[in-house]
Amino acid sequence: MSKVVVVRTGNEEYAIPLQSVVSIEKIEGITPIPKMPDYVTGMIEKRQNVIPVIDLEYIFYHRFIKPDEHTRLVVVKSGEHIIGILVNEAKEIIEIPSESVKQIGLLASPATAYILGVVSLNDCLVTIINSEVLIGSLEGINVLLAEMESRQ
Repeated sequence: MSKVVVVRTGNEEYAIPLQSVVSIEKIEGITPIPKMPDYVTGMIEKRQNVIPVIDLEYIFYHRFIKPDEHTRLVVVKSGEHIIGILVNEAKEIIEIPSESVKQIGLLASPATAYILGVVSLNDCLVTIINSEVLIGSLEGINVLLAEMESRQ
């Protein structure tokens, strides 16, 4: 597996493979985008790129993140697009040996195709997610990406 970024959303921890992470940022100046799906927080400009921002807590739990000093934006590459994933906290970057990753039976479901496996860290199960598959599965994501391309 190699290195992952461990993030918290809701009361759960998730891991995103480091190879898909562009950067981890503090949040500031998110501009809302009208008529977008509820999971879209807005857009932000970073390093001369306009990046759409999606709320991971809303995607998983249908509750919006209440930003605080720990809230972070995990900027990921998804295909040819750069997208910001809003999380309650980006905790750490760690190495996970492949043999530590467990597969679970739920992975066969199309609704959970974004789950790469789970790993036990500090007596807690952490779900490893494929951000590209997760983003690609979101309803209305193509409309969002087309909107963002028109603003570039």
